[in-house]
Amino acid sequence: MLKKIGVVLASIMGLMIVSVESANAALNAGVATGFTALQVDALALVDLVWPVTIAVTVAFIILGLFKKAAGKAV
Repeated sequence: MLKKIGVVLASIMGLMIVSVESANAALNAGVATGFTALQVDALALVDLVWPVTIAVTVAFIILGLFKKAAGKAV
């Protein structure tokens, strides 16, 4: 039964991949340019967010270490 479900899911995924490839081939130049611009903007936002993410993560690590040290000191 489980093998049959896996075969059905694999065939559905295969059909989805084929449909996505055919849909991607139908895009005109204007849409492709728009998606490229959107991708560039998204990557620029990711580049802006990484330093903030790292700073917040380091702050939480330092707070955890401080909490652990303060708990042992008492």
